[in-house]
Amino acid sequence: MKYVLLGVIMLLSVSCNQPVSQTRTKNFPRQNRFVEHVPNNKNVWVFIMAGQSNMAGRAFVEPQDTIESPRILTINKNNRLVYAKEPLHFYEPSMTGLDMGLAFGKEIIKNIPDSISVMLIPTAVGGSTIDKWLTNKEHRHVELLKNFEDKVALGSSYGTIKGVLWHQGESDTKDTLAIVDYDKKMSQLFKTFRKIINNKQLPIVVGEIGAFSNNKANWKRLNSKIRSYSKTDDFVDVILTSDLSDRGDLLHFDSKSIRILGERYAKSMMLFLSL
Repeated sequence: MKYVLLGVIMLLSVSCNQPVSQTRTKNFPRQNRFVEHVPNNKNVWVFIMAGQSNMAGRAFVEPQDTIESPRILTINKNNRLVYAKEPLHFYEPSMTGLDMGLAFGKEIIKNIPDSISVMLIPTAVGGSTIDKWLTNKEHRHVELLKNFEDKVALGSSYGTIKGVLWHQGESDTKDTLAIVDYDKKMSQLFKTFRKIINNKQLPIVVGEIGAFSNNKANWKRLNSKIRSYSKTDDFVDVILTSDLSDRGDLLHFDSKSIRILGERYAKSMMLFLSL
């Protein structure tokens, strides 16, 4: 019996000592399927995903997140068109996890004509502040605004840019002074996004940062700034997150919550697209 117990203990020890990255990537797809028959340009609705880590994706990818749809497209790191499987973002391969993109896409295609395909373009990079986006700073080897502009050009070659999904702000809560003008910075950045896309009425859906931080006072202040700005922009909607959960790090949404976020972003976006 003692040898059996010893064997079990050794197996548990090996399992517990598995590298975090190996566990994180357990369900990552081994390959993505290229889109051989690209839909007609007029039948592709393009959405840009921008912001920091909760948009880039840090939740655990489960098998259900890797089931592709012929109507949901994205790009790989080489800008090749592929059918979307999570994770969509590829800028931070050692950290990337489940983002809200596929859940967003699945909800959108429920509510639009069968002839329309959705294209999701990732541009979010974890840890990026709004100032870095505004000034096109290089962050984790990505020139944020320049990359956004490049991806808009790429998306426009396949279809029509219909909206931007924005989730950012956690990094700005580290300094109370950074929160003071956050709403003004949002206004400036979103004007820049719309200028790049050449659409002054482009819908932008913004998610609140989660309610689970230890730094609750600053997170509440920043969410207040987000809501304040949204009241001045008829083409911005804010997604509530107070009922959602973190993955255990008091920073990033868990898998269930990130899927719910994706669905909420989609329902909000559809309000603009159905006008």
